[in-house]
Amino acid sequence: MRFQDIIGHQDVKKHLIETYQSSRTAHAQIFLGPEGSGKLALALAYIQYLLCENPTEEDSCGECNACKKVNRYIHPDVHFSYPTIGSKQVSTNFVAEWRELLKKTSYPVLNQWLNAIDAKNQQGNITKDECVRIIKQFSLKKLEGNYKALIMWLPEYLGKEGNRLLKLIEEPEPNTIFIFVAEQSSKILNTILSRCQIVRIPRLSDEQVQEYLNTNLDISPDKAIYLSQLAEGNLSKAIGLIDDAQDAYSQLLMTWLRVAYQGHAKLVLNWVDGILTGKDRKTKKATLRLSRKDQLAFLQYGLHFFRQCLVHSYRTDANVAFLNEAESIFAQKLTTLLKLEHIQTIAKTLDENIYYIERNANPKILFTELTIALHKVFRKSRSQSVA
Repeated sequence: MRFQDIIGHQDVKKHLIETYQSSRTAHAQIFLGPEGSGKLALALAYIQYLLCENPTEEDSCGECNACKKVNRYIHPDVHFSYPTIGSKQVSTNFVAEWRELLKKTSYPVLNQWLNAIDAKNQQGNITKDECVRIIKQFSLKKLEGNYKALIMWLPEYLGKEGNRLLKLIEEPEPNTIFIFVAEQSSKILNTILSRCQIVRIPRLSDEQVQEYLNTNLDISPDKAIYLSQLAEGNLSKAIGLIDDAQDAYSQLLMTWLRVAYQGHAKLVLNWVDGILTGKDRKTKKATLRLSRKDQLAFLQYGLHFFRQCLVHSYRTDANVAFLNEAESIFAQKLTTLLKLEHIQTIAKTLDENIYYIERNANPKILFTELTIALHKVFRKSRSQSVA
Protein backbone atom coordinates (compact mmCIF):
# COMPACT_ATOMS: atom_id res chain seq x y z
CA MET A 1 0.00 0.00 0.00
CA ARG A 2 1.42 3.36 -1.07
CA PHE A 3 0.26 6.81 -0.08
CA GLN A 4 -0.73 7.48 -3.68
CA ASP A 5 -3.20 4.57 -3.52
CA ILE A 6 -5.17 6.22 -0.70
CA ILE A 7 -7.91 8.67 -1.52
CA GLY A 8 -7.74 12.10 0.15
CA HIS A 9 -5.92 12.93 3.42
CA GLN A 10 -3.16 14.93 1.75
CA ASP A 11 -2.43 16.86 4.97
CA VAL A 12 -2.08 13.65 6.97
CA LYS A 13 0.23 12.09 4.38
CA LYS A 14 2.35 15.24 4.32
CA HIS A 15 2.58 15.26 8.12
CA LEU A 16 3.66 11.61 8.32
CA ILE A 17 6.33 12.03 5.64
CA GLU A 18 7.70 15.26 7.11
CA THR A 19 8.04 13.80 10.60
CA TYR A 20 10.03 10.90 9.19
CA GLN A 21 12.27 13.08 7.04
CA SER A 22 13.00 15.38 9.99
CA SER A 23 13.69 12.40 12.32
CA ARG A 24 10.65 13.19 14.49
CA THR A 25 8.83 9.89 14.02
CA ALA A 26 6.90 9.14 17.22
CA HIS A 27 7.39 5.55 18.35
CA ALA A 28 3.73 5.23 19.49
CA GLN A 29 0.89 6.77 17.49
CA ILE A 30 -2.88 6.47 17.40
CA PHE A 31 -4.47 6.89 13.98
CA LEU A 32 -7.89 8.06 15.12
CA GLY A 33 -10.79 8.44 12.71
CA PRO A 34 -14.33 7.30 11.89
CA GLU A 35 -15.16 4.01 10.23
CA GLY A 36 -14.32 3.91 6.53
CA SER A 37 -12.05 6.97 6.63
CA GLY A 38 -8.95 5.06 5.53
CA LYS A 39 -6.94 5.06 8.77
CA LEU A 40 -5.79 1.43 8.40
CA ALA A 41 -4.81 2.07 4.79
CA LEU A 42 -2.77 5.07 5.96
CA ALA A 43 -1.08 2.96 8.64
CA LEU A 44 -0.13 0.33 6.05
CA ALA A 45 1.23 2.96 3.65
CA TYR A 46 3.13 4.66 6.48
CA ILE A 47 4.84 1.46 7.62
CA GLN A 48 5.71 0.61 4.02
CA TYR A 49 7.27 4.07 3.65
CA LEU A 50 9.35 3.60 6.82
CA LEU A 51 10.64 0.20 5.66
CA CYS A 52 11.11 1.10 1.98
CA GLU A 53 14.66 0.65 0.71
CA ASN A 54 14.35 3.48 -1.85
CA PRO A 55 11.77 6.02 -0.55
CA THR A 56 11.15 9.24 -2.46
CA GLU A 57 10.19 12.56 -0.92
CA GLU A 58 6.52 11.69 -1.43
CA ASP A 59 6.08 7.91 -1.21
CA SER A 60 7.59 4.45 -0.96
CA CYS A 61 8.99 3.04 -4.17
CA GLY A 62 6.63 0.06 -4.28
CA GLU A 63 9.27 -2.03 -6.08
CA CYS A 64 11.90 -2.98 -3.51
CA ASN A 65 11.89 -6.25 -1.59
CA ALA A 66 10.61 -4.58 1.59
CA CYS A 67 7.71 -2.86 -0.19
CA LYS A 68 6.64 -6.10 -1.85
CA LYS A 69 6.66 -7.98 1.44
CA VAL A 70 4.75 -5.25 3.30
CA ASN A 71 2.25 -5.09 0.46
CA ARG A 72 1.67 -8.85 0.75
CA TYR A 73 1.44 -8.63 4.57
CA ILE A 74 4.36 -11.06 5.03
CA HIS A 75 7.19 -8.75 6.12
CA PRO A 76 8.84 -10.39 9.18
CA ASP A 77 9.18 -7.03 10.97
CA VAL A 78 5.53 -5.97 10.54
CA HIS A 79 3.15 -7.51 13.05
CA PHE A 80 -0.61 -7.18 13.31
CA SER A 81 -3.00 -7.38 16.23
CA TYR A 82 -6.79 -7.28 16.00
CA PRO A 83 -9.93 -8.48 17.82
CA THR A 84 -10.45 -12.24 17.88
CA ILE A 85 -13.04 -14.56 19.41
CA GLY A 86 -12.32 -16.80 22.36
CA SER A 87 -10.81 -16.00 25.75
CA LYS A 88 -7.33 -17.35 24.97
CA GLN A 89 -7.00 -16.63 21.25
CA VAL A 90 -4.17 -14.67 19.66
CA SER A 91 -3.99 -12.85 16.34
CA THR A 92 -1.54 -15.28 14.76
CA ASN A 93 -4.24 -17.98 14.88
CA PHE A 94 -6.23 -15.93 12.35
CA VAL A 95 -3.43 -14.57 10.18
CA ALA A 96 -4.65 -16.32 7.01
CA GLU A 97 -8.12 -14.79 7.36
CA TRP A 98 -6.61 -11.38 8.14
CA ARG A 99 -4.41 -11.39 5.04
CA GLU A 100 -7.34 -12.51 2.91
CA LEU A 101 -9.49 -9.64 4.21
CA LEU A 102 -6.78 -7.05 3.55
CA LYS A 103 -6.37 -8.38 0.00
CA LYS A 104 -10.06 -7.62 -0.53
CA THR A 105 -10.11 -4.20 1.14
CA SER A 106 -7.83 -1.81 3.00
CA TYR A 107 -10.96 -0.22 4.48
CA PRO A 108 -12.35 -3.10 6.58
CA VAL A 109 -15.05 -2.78 9.23
CA LEU A 110 -15.45 -4.90 12.34
CA ASN A 111 -18.50 -6.82 11.09
CA GLN A 112 -16.60 -7.84 7.95
CA TRP A 113 -13.80 -9.20 10.08
CA LEU A 114 -16.07 -11.05 12.51
CA ASN A 115 -17.88 -12.64 9.56
CA ALA A 116 -14.53 -13.65 8.07
CA ILE A 117 -13.61 -15.57 11.24
CA ASP A 118 -17.12 -17.00 11.62
CA ALA A 119 -17.74 -15.22 14.91
CA LYS A 120 -21.52 -15.72 14.66
CA ASN A 121 -22.91 -13.69 17.60
CA GLN A 122 -19.67 -13.55 19.58
CA GLN A 123 -18.06 -10.18 20.19
CA GLY A 124 -14.40 -9.66 19.42
CA ASN A 125 -11.74 -8.82 21.98
CA ILE A 126 -7.97 -8.51 22.27
CA THR A 127 -6.99 -10.97 24.97
CA LYS A 128 -4.44 -11.25 27.77
CA ASP A 129 -2.69 -13.97 25.76
CA GLU A 130 -2.46 -11.63 22.79
CA CYS A 131 -0.78 -8.95 24.93
CA VAL A 132 1.70 -11.52 26.28
CA ARG A 133 2.44 -12.61 22.69
CA ILE A 134 3.11 -8.99 21.65
CA ILE A 135 5.47 -8.42 24.58
CA LYS A 136 7.45 -11.57 23.73
CA GLN A 137 7.53 -10.72 20.02
CA PHE A 138 8.85 -7.23 20.62
CA SER A 139 11.54 -8.40 23.01
CA LEU A 140 13.23 -9.90 19.93
CA LYS A 141 15.41 -7.97 17.50
CA LYS A 142 14.18 -6.87 14.09
CA LEU A 143 15.07 -9.20 11.24
CA GLU A 144 15.28 -7.25 7.97
CA GLY A 145 14.10 -3.65 8.07
CA ASN A 146 15.10 -0.38 9.69
CA TYR A 147 12.05 -0.64 11.94
CA LYS A 148 10.02 -3.25 13.75
CA ALA A 149 6.33 -2.34 13.68
CA LEU A 150 3.05 -3.30 15.29
CA ILE A 151 -0.25 -2.26 13.73
CA MET A 152 -3.04 -2.86 16.22
CA TRP A 153 -6.47 -2.50 14.64
CA LEU A 154 -9.24 -1.38 17.01
CA PRO A 155 -7.36 -1.09 20.35
CA GLU A 156 -10.76 -0.26 21.89
CA TYR A 157 -11.13 -4.01 22.29
CA LEU A 158 -8.10 -4.26 24.57
CA GLY A 159 -10.02 -3.12 27.63
CA LYS A 160 -7.96 -3.23 30.82
CA GLU A 161 -5.60 -5.78 29.25
CA GLY A 162 -3.95 -2.77 27.63
CA ASN A 163 -2.19 -2.08 30.93
CA ARG A 164 0.05 -5.05 30.13
CA LEU A 165 1.49 -3.15 27.17
CA LEU A 166 2.31 0.09 29.01
CA LYS A 167 5.94 -0.70 29.78
CA LEU A 168 6.52 -1.91 26.23
CA ILE A 169 5.05 1.28 24.81
CA GLU A 170 6.95 3.47 27.26
CA GLU A 171 10.34 1.73 26.95
CA PRO A 172 10.49 0.14 23.48
CA GLU A 173 13.53 -1.26 21.75
CA PRO A 174 15.22 1.23 19.37
CA ASN A 175 13.45 1.75 16.02
CA THR A 176 10.20 0.16 17.21
CA ILE A 177 6.93 1.65 15.97
CA PHE A 178 3.47 1.08 17.44
CA ILE A 179 0.48 2.20 15.39
CA PHE A 180 -2.94 1.90 17.03
CA VAL A 181 -5.75 2.25 14.48
CA ALA A 182 -8.80 3.40 16.43
CA GLU A 183 -12.31 4.82 16.06
CA GLN A 184 -13.33 5.73 19.62
CA SER A 185 -10.71 7.30 21.89
CA SER A 186 -13.16 7.19 24.81
CA LYS A 187 -12.84 3.39 24.86
CA ILE A 188 -9.04 3.38 25.00
CA LEU A 189 -7.27 3.41 28.36
CA ASN A 190 -6.08 6.89 29.32
CA THR A 191 -2.73 5.38 30.23
CA ILE A 192 -2.30 4.32 26.59
CA LEU A 193 -3.64 7.58 25.18
CA SER A 194 -1.18 9.59 27.25
CA ARG A 195 1.77 7.62 25.84
CA CYS A 196 0.82 8.03 22.18
CA GLN A 197 0.84 10.80 19.64
CA ILE A 198 -2.64 11.12 18.13
CA VAL A 199 -2.95 11.50 14.36
CA ARG A 200 -6.51 12.51 13.55
CA ILE A 201 -7.94 11.08 10.33
CA PRO A 202 -11.00 13.10 9.18
CA ARG A 203 -14.06 11.69 7.49
CA LEU A 204 -13.88 11.61 3.69
CA SER A 205 -15.94 14.12 1.77
CA ASP A 206 -18.79 12.98 -0.47
CA GLU A 207 -16.77 14.17 -3.46
CA GLN A 208 -13.79 12.01 -2.49
CA VAL A 209 -15.99 8.93 -2.10
CA GLN A 210 -17.59 9.68 -5.49
CA GLU A 211 -14.15 10.00 -7.08
CA TYR A 212 -13.04 6.66 -5.67
CA LEU A 213 -16.18 4.90 -6.87
CA ASN A 214 -15.94 6.45 -10.32
CA THR A 215 -12.22 5.85 -10.78
CA ASN A 216 -11.56 2.54 -9.08
CA LEU A 217 -14.86 0.67 -9.34
CA ASP A 218 -16.30 2.01 -12.59
CA ILE A 219 -19.53 3.18 -10.94
CA SER A 220 -21.66 5.57 -12.99
CA PRO A 221 -21.59 9.22 -11.83
CA ASP A 222 -25.27 9.22 -10.80
CA LYS A 223 -24.94 6.04 -8.77
CA ALA A 224 -21.68 7.26 -7.23
CA ILE A 225 -23.43 10.41 -6.01
CA TYR A 226 -26.27 8.33 -4.57
CA LEU A 227 -23.93 5.90 -2.80
CA SER A 228 -21.69 8.64 -1.42
CA GLN A 229 -24.71 10.40 0.09
CA LEU A 230 -25.89 7.14 1.60
CA ALA A 231 -22.41 6.35 2.97
CA GLU A 232 -21.81 9.78 4.54
CA GLY A 233 -18.03 9.72 4.13
CA ASN A 234 -17.63 6.02 4.99
CA LEU A 235 -15.89 4.44 2.01
CA SER A 236 -16.32 0.93 3.45
CA LYS A 237 -20.04 1.47 3.60
CA ALA A 238 -20.17 2.88 0.06
CA ILE A 239 -18.34 -0.15 -1.33
CA GLY A 240 -20.58 -2.54 0.60
CA LEU A 241 -23.70 -0.85 -0.72
CA ILE A 242 -22.70 -1.47 -4.34
CA ASP A 243 -23.69 -5.11 -4.05
CA ASP A 244 -26.75 -4.49 -1.89
CA ALA A 245 -30.16 -4.64 -3.57
CA GLN A 246 -31.25 -1.03 -3.09
CA ASP A 247 -34.46 -1.59 -5.01
CA ALA A 248 -35.26 -4.48 -2.69
CA TYR A 249 -34.53 -2.32 0.36
CA SER A 250 -36.78 0.38 -1.08
CA GLN A 251 -39.70 -2.01 -1.48
CA LEU A 252 -39.04 -3.55 1.92
CA LEU A 253 -38.99 -0.15 3.61
CA MET A 254 -42.29 0.85 2.01
CA THR A 255 -43.88 -2.42 3.14
CA TRP A 256 -42.48 -1.99 6.64
CA LEU A 257 -43.81 1.54 7.01
CA ARG A 258 -47.26 0.40 5.88
CA VAL A 259 -47.17 -2.39 8.48
CA ALA A 260 -46.02 0.09 11.13
CA TYR A 261 -48.77 2.52 10.13
CA GLN A 262 -51.46 -0.13 10.62
CA GLY A 263 -49.83 -1.50 13.77
CA HIS A 264 -51.73 -4.80 13.93
CA ALA A 265 -49.82 -7.30 16.06
CA LYS A 266 -50.13 -10.19 13.59
CA LEU A 267 -48.91 -8.03 10.71
CA VAL A 268 -45.94 -6.81 12.74
CA LEU A 269 -44.89 -10.30 13.85
CA ASN A 270 -45.42 -11.69 10.35
CA TRP A 271 -43.21 -8.99 8.83
CA VAL A 272 -40.46 -9.51 11.40
CA ASP A 273 -40.56 -13.29 10.89
CA GLY A 274 -40.38 -12.75 7.15
CA ILE A 275 -37.16 -10.72 7.17
CA LEU A 276 -35.47 -13.13 9.59
CA THR A 277 -36.59 -16.45 8.08
CA GLY A 278 -37.07 -15.50 4.42
CA LYS A 279 -40.61 -16.88 4.43
CA ASP A 280 -43.96 -15.17 4.95
CA ARG A 281 -45.65 -17.00 7.83
CA LYS A 282 -49.14 -16.34 6.45
CA THR A 283 -48.75 -16.86 2.70
CA LYS A 284 -45.73 -19.23 2.90
CA LYS A 285 -44.14 -17.26 0.06
CA ALA A 286 -40.44 -16.42 -0.03
CA THR A 287 -39.49 -12.97 1.26
CA LEU A 288 -36.26 -10.98 1.45
CA ARG A 289 -34.24 -12.57 4.25
CA LEU A 290 -31.88 -10.19 6.02
CA SER A 291 -28.58 -11.40 7.45
CA ARG A 292 -27.05 -9.30 10.23
CA LYS A 293 -25.05 -7.42 7.62
CA ASP A 294 -28.24 -6.87 5.61
CA GLN A 295 -30.15 -5.75 8.72
CA LEU A 296 -27.53 -3.09 9.30
CA ALA A 297 -27.53 -1.98 5.66
CA PHE A 298 -31.34 -1.88 5.62
CA LEU A 299 -31.54 0.37 8.69
CA GLN A 300 -28.82 2.59 7.23
CA TYR A 301 -30.87 2.82 4.05
CA GLY A 302 -33.95 3.73 6.13
CA LEU A 303 -31.98 6.42 7.95
CA HIS A 304 -30.85 7.85 4.60
CA PHE A 305 -34.45 7.80 3.33
CA PHE A 306 -35.79 9.74 6.31
CA ARG A 307 -32.96 12.24 6.16
CA GLN A 308 -34.01 12.95 2.60
CA CYS A 309 -37.57 13.34 3.88
CA LEU A 310 -36.21 15.99 6.23
CA VAL A 311 -34.80 17.82 3.22
CA HIS A 312 -38.29 17.80 1.70
CA SER A 313 -39.86 18.99 4.97
CA TYR A 314 -37.51 21.92 5.26
CA ARG A 315 -38.07 22.92 1.63
CA THR A 316 -41.44 21.84 0.30
CA ASP A 317 -40.61 23.38 -3.08
CA ALA A 318 -37.57 21.15 -3.52
CA ASN A 319 -37.34 17.69 -5.01
CA VAL A 320 -36.34 14.96 -2.60
CA ALA A 321 -32.62 14.65 -3.24
CA PHE A 322 -30.76 11.40 -3.90
CA LEU A 323 -33.87 9.22 -4.12
CA ASN A 324 -35.11 7.46 -7.22
CA GLU A 325 -38.51 8.26 -8.70
CA ALA A 326 -40.50 5.68 -6.73
CA GLU A 327 -38.75 6.59 -3.47
CA SER A 328 -39.29 10.29 -4.10
CA ILE A 329 -43.03 9.84 -4.69
CA PHE A 330 -43.35 7.73 -1.55
CA ALA A 331 -41.32 10.25 0.49
CA GLN A 332 -43.52 13.13 -0.65
CA LYS A 333 -46.65 11.23 0.37
CA LEU A 334 -45.07 10.37 3.69
CA THR A 335 -44.27 14.00 4.48
CA THR A 336 -47.96 14.83 4.17
CA LEU A 337 -48.63 12.36 7.01
CA LEU A 338 -45.71 13.24 9.24
CA LYS A 339 -44.60 16.58 10.58
CA LEU A 340 -40.96 17.59 10.80
CA GLU A 341 -40.71 16.60 14.47
CA HIS A 342 -42.06 13.10 13.70
CA ILE A 343 -39.55 12.54 10.89
CA GLN A 344 -36.76 13.67 13.21
CA THR A 345 -37.97 11.20 15.86
CA ILE A 346 -37.97 8.33 13.37
CA ALA A 347 -34.49 9.23 12.07
CA LYS A 348 -33.15 9.36 15.63
CA THR A 349 -34.78 6.02 16.48
CA LEU A 350 -33.27 4.35 13.41
CA ASP A 351 -29.86 5.77 14.24
CA GLU A 352 -30.06 4.35 17.77
CA ASN A 353 -31.05 0.91 16.50
CA ILE A 354 -28.19 0.87 14.00
CA TYR A 355 -25.94 1.17 17.05
CA TYR A 356 -27.70 -1.80 18.70
CA ILE A 357 -27.47 -3.97 15.56
CA GLU A 358 -23.74 -3.27 15.34
CA ARG A 359 -23.45 -4.61 18.88
CA ASN A 360 -25.32 -7.84 18.13
CA ALA A 361 -28.74 -7.02 19.55
CA ASN A 362 -31.41 -9.73 19.21
CA PRO A 363 -32.90 -8.89 15.78
CA LYS A 364 -36.39 -10.30 16.48
CA ILE A 365 -36.80 -8.19 19.60
CA LEU A 366 -35.18 -5.17 17.98
CA PHE A 367 -37.32 -5.09 14.83
CA THR A 368 -40.51 -5.86 16.76
CA GLU A 369 -39.93 -3.02 19.21
CA LEU A 370 -38.76 -0.73 16.42
CA THR A 371 -41.94 -1.37 14.40
CA ILE A 372 -44.06 -0.64 17.47
CA ALA A 373 -42.10 2.57 18.02
CA LEU A 374 -42.79 3.65 14.41
CA HIS A 375 -46.48 2.87 14.89
CA LYS A 376 -46.57 5.13 17.94
CA VAL A 377 -45.09 7.97 15.88
CA PHE A 378 -47.73 7.47 13.17
CA ARG A 379 -50.49 7.33 15.78
CA LYS A 380 -49.22 10.51 17.44
CA SER A 381 -49.14 12.21 14.07
CA ARG A 382 -52.74 11.19 13.34
CA SER A 383 -53.98 12.40 16.74
CA GLN A 384 -52.29 15.77 16.27
CA SER A 385 -53.81 16.13 12.80
CA VAL A 386 -57.30 15.42 14.15
CA ALA A 387 -56.80 17.90 16.98
